[in-house]
Amino acid sequence: MKSKIFLVVRLLFAIILLVFGINKFVEFLPPFELEGSALNYFTALAESKTLDLVGVVETVAGLSLLLNKYGALWAVIMMSVSVNAVLFHATLDPVNIGPALGLLILNIVVLVGYKDRYKDLLRA
Repeated sequence: MKSKIFLVVRLLFAIILLVFGINKFVEFLPPFELEGSALNYFTALAESKTLDLVGVVETVAGLSLLLNKYGALWAVIMMSVSVNAVLFHATLDPVNIGPALGLLILNIVVLVGYKDRYKDLLRA
């Protein structure tokens, strides 16, 4: 039963990453409204091509988790994206923090699902 829950969460996380990663290049989802400092920060990320890098990372992580190849590694890599999304919304756009928190929670659940793969790394 536990493995079935992990499978569903992993696939859900993978699909979300693929959709948002590909959207950074194809832009099929409607853009969200930002104002003030949040807009300035997001504009700087877009102009510096940082969002393109995030899109590549999200797409590769989504494919990796979907195919269950190197998923444990990409779940760790995605923590930086998830935490930064939450921090961005917590400080600059708190009204829209819900999806970022959802992404972080899914990421944490996937990390917990892969916990056996991290035993050697976390051994003292």
